[in-house]
Amino acid sequence: MVPHPQPAQDADPRRWLGLVTISLAVALIIADATIVNVAIPSVIADLGISTTQAEWITSVYSLVFAALLITVGRLGDLYGRRRLLLAGTVVFVTASVLCALAPSGALLIVARVLQGIGGAMILPSTLSTLNATFRGRERGIAFAVWGSTIGGMAAVGPLLGGWLTTTFSWRWAFGINVFVGAVIVTGLLLYVRETKEDGAAKGIDLPGTALSVVGLGGLVFSLIEGQRYGWWNASDAAADELGWTAAVSPIVPVAALAVLAVAAFVAVERRRQRQGRVVVLDLALFGVPSFRNGNVAAMIISLGEFGLLFLLPLYIQNILGLSATRTGLVLVALAAGSFFSAPLAPQLSNRLGPRAVVRIGLAAEIVGILGIALSVGVDISVWRLVPWLFLYGLGVGFATAQLTGVILADVPVAKSGQASGTQSTARQVGSAFGVAIIGAVLVTTLTSSATDRLEAAGVPTAQTKALVAATTSSAGAAIGALRGEQGADAPAVVALEEAYVAATRQVGLVASGLVLLGLLASFSLGSGRDAAEPQDAGTEPVPGRG
Repeated sequence: MVPHPQPAQDADPRRWLGLVTISLAVALIIADATIVNVAIPSVIADLGISTTQAEWITSVYSLVFAALLITVGRLGDLYGRRRLLLAGTVVFVTASVLCALAPSGALLIVARVLQGIGGAMILPSTLSTLNATFRGRERGIAFAVWGSTIGGMAAVGPLLGGWLTTTFSWRWAFGINVFVGAVIVTGLLLYVRETKEDGAAKGIDLPGTALSVVGLGGLVFSLIEGQRYGWWNASDAAADELGWTAAVSPIVPVAALAVLAVAAFVAVERRRQRQGRVVVLDLALFGVPSFRNGNVAAMIISLGEFGLLFLLPLYIQNILGLSATRTGLVLVALAAGSFFSAPLAPQLSNRLGPRAVVRIGLAAEIVGILGIALSVGVDISVWRLVPWLFLYGLGVGFATAQLTGVILADVPVAKSGQASGTQSTARQVGSAFGVAIIGAVLVTTLTSSATDRLEAAGVPTAQTKALVAATTSSAGAAIGALRGEQGADAPAVVALEEAYVAATRQVGLVASGLVLLGLLASFSLGSGRDAAEPQDAGTEPVPGRG
């Protein structure tokens, strides 16, 4: 392999403006994923779409995004990471325009598929470009900014979406991407240099690409939709929405196909590597302990890292009665914690090592999540949640960036794209699995608690079943409608509110337990103190290091 030249970063001060541009690109795709959750009620009312279409509008983006990350990351290595980042931004912005102009739910879903493709092109390109541009202490700073942007924008997205939807229209939640995209394209052309794997054989690994897309796409689909269509026995939704008539859930064959595709992908990639042909993923990377163990840890950490964010906005709006905009303002505390971690993480990393900072971050996340879970109530002041949200965001900022640095530390820069795509995929699969777990805990706890409390309040059995079904299917939104009909002091309303609080608390406890598993998994990364200087460009992985 021809070594990739060491970047002349000392002679190019534009790299810091490039970092701002790359962070803005990350912010674009992360914020858009959360903006839609706030805008979806307005979309339903405006377009008159079904619940099924609404769910696909939110989930198809994550599905396509996760399925393509490894493939497009490799394309960046071969043909240029900045080129892929530019193309991804153009695709994403074009898709955003189509979303904003969509006259129907079906066309909006198609546009969201295109957004997922653009997002998958952007994320690994940003990380691999940073990995190829910065060295040593500067790389730690760049990764800290990158990781803090992800954590912060996950919280800022709902605020921005709520404000745009309430003040203007849900269409502006997508339309604003045109202006942001123009800034990103300009910044990429002016401040970001091209990097790629020099001397590598060009070409497309069509079998590997197809198998990876089918395998990862099927796996993520199964995790996202298992709750709705049934994990083993087919649900009514499978028949109503998919026309599925078999007793076994459609998730079963899809998951089986995904597992077979992943196994075939590994076999095909090994054979192609032996033949010296282009591959989607260099499986030799998994011989690097820090890369292998880091990806496992990242997947486990992602199980619970953002699980509470799935439920917390619903609790604040449905139980505490805050508007979407005010809910977003509360979640800014999380973003503030994440952004506050950016200047602190590199300093701590230099003193203690990045692995130790990952563990400090995960510990802060656990304490923050537990604080939130123990603070929720029917009539609490929302400000009780703010300190815990800040602590949680601080932990996310520490853990996300430093874990990324650990995963890529011993990976040759020439392999940055596929390595970045792999670690992002591990996080996406872990996150999808975590949401599936959190969703199951929510439904189970809410169903049980609501049934018990409604029966204790003297609500007839038939009405209890109807209320429980409406509350679980709407993730709590039905409580607000019932409050408007019967009043805040009605026994059924009080019972459902208390049940929802109990479910929120249980979800928090489970999420903290999952992050604790991630903390334990982080000890597979090695000692807490390690070299701050990552491997130079073009060098080979060092087996046994990490």
